[in-house]
Amino acid sequence: MALDTNIDLRHQVIYSIFVRNYSKEGNFEGVRRDLDRIKALGTDIIWLLPIQPSGVKNRKGSLGSPYAISDYRAINPEFGDIDDFKRLCDDIHAKGMKVIIDCVYNHTSPDSVLAREHPDWFYHKANGDFGNKVGDWSDVIDLDYSHQELWDYQIETLCMWAKYVDGFRCDVAPMVPVAFWQKAREAVAKVRPGAIWLAESGDPGFIRFLRTKGAVGGSDSELYSAFDMTYDYDIYADLRGALTGQKDYRDYIAGLNRQEGVYPENYVKAHFLENHDLLRAHGMIDDESALRAMTAFVYFMKGATLIYNGEEKGDAHHVTLFDKDPVDWSGDIDLTPLMQKMHEIKQLPIMAEGNFEAKIVRDGVFEAVYTETTAVDADREPKKLVGIFNTTGNAVAIQTKLPEGIYHNLFDGRDVQVYSDIMRVGEITIIEA
Repeated sequence: MALDTNIDLRHQVIYSIFVRNYSKEGNFEGVRRDLDRIKALGTDIIWLLPIQPSGVKNRKGSLGSPYAISDYRAINPEFGDIDDFKRLCDDIHAKGMKVIIDCVYNHTSPDSVLAREHPDWFYHKANGDFGNKVGDWSDVIDLDYSHQELWDYQIETLCMWAKYVDGFRCDVAPMVPVAFWQKAREAVAKVRPGAIWLAESGDPGFIRFLRTKGAVGGSDSELYSAFDMTYDYDIYADLRGALTGQKDYRDYIAGLNRQEGVYPENYVKAHFLENHDLLRAHGMIDDESALRAMTAFVYFMKGATLIYNGEEKGDAHHVTLFDKDPVDWSGDIDLTPLMQKMHEIKQLPIMAEGNFEAKIVRDGVFEAVYTETTAVDADREPKKLVGIFNTTGNAVAIQTKLPEGIYHNLFDGRDVQVYSDIMRVGEITIIEA
């Protein structure tokens, strides 16, 4: 783990915004006007998908992918100019939030400034053409980090942006050398002390694939030497399999628990149900009650929570990255009150400091417990925070080892009774014991 990572990041909620599709205007001003709502949702950090211009050559769709960047040091004119961006950052800070931007350092568009001015900094296929080290992403060409001059240029660019922003979400971080990220973190800290570093890490299968091809493939454990947070792609395949009925939840819960033992003690995961690359949560979870319970469960997990714009309205449409495709804000579902309450609960100290374990207590019902860390010879039972998340849509009885008594549900304020080792729970139950 990065030695100076603050575990208070486990209390944080990150709200991801694709500027083009966030509003009808599709610009910085469309985001800036909505900052009060975003803040009220319970947002600590706003993450802006790439703000730089997209390339034209080989572009996908009518506007191109934001991840096919043509100039790392420029602003996409669709969104506004540098003054508009500064104004947005200033207002985010004035409202008590932080802002991070995407860092897309594995590749550029084929017609990028760097491809034109420094073609030697790129990977070349056997025939001498630009290309990709693995796979075939037709709208981008890969950089080659064997060139120290490239390291210097990229780090200078990060330091330039760090004058305005509080950190970076780093795209396909495993495909860029970990040593580069370590050096970049050290340099940025001189401009922005305490900068936030979030890695889009890869699942183990992807890392193995990269390594079989002789490409750079940094595992989560390696990335933690430079990053504060990594994605939970290490367990997402099990979640998707369960949500789509291809498997049960046992592997997902086992993976969630395994994170407590395989990563550094101060690890921070960015947990999510969806992001811009994945199916919308409501696209896989039909029942609103199940969607509510799963959303609350993700908030309750140990680590930061990542929300994608529109998720709070149950948007089931997967927004394209390549064309104008605005978020549908008119849905009948509104998860705002739930997210606000879960953000409030997420501030409890035990959710950053306690030991975490989850289990399935019956079909469709998950229990997660934070246990206070105490000395082995302590003369009292450690305090616990217990969360029960019921996706069935009906109140159910579960077995529990909690002492008999009446408990207060922190989520909805109602009383919950434990009698004869049985507790009856509704959609979301969170109690201190």
